[in-house]
Amino acid sequence: MSATVRPLPTKPAIATITSKGQITIPAETRRVLGVKPGDKLAFEHTATGDTFVRKADEFPFDRFRGMGTGVPELEAGPDSILRYLRELRGHDEFDHLD
Repeated sequence: MSATVRPLPTKPAIATITSKGQITIPAETRRVLGVKPGDKLAFEHTATGDTFVRKADEFPFDRFRGMGTGVPELEAGPDSILRYLRELRGHDEFDHLD
């Protein structure tokens, strides 16, 4: 029977909140998160009461935001977007979605 290896607990990084609600994020935490001045952080709260912090631009689809700017077919709503994409793939109005 093999023993499960658990990582050793690390000392938590502590920050103090100022009267204006500001904090200084410890250097090691900034390094782990990969953040620098001007970056944004996202605070996510779970149903169990836990809060997680991550770099805000880690949302998987953020890099696609605004790609349709200037393309009228993509700015008119979901139906026109689907129609536009189907035309790009070679489908026409007689194709049926399954």
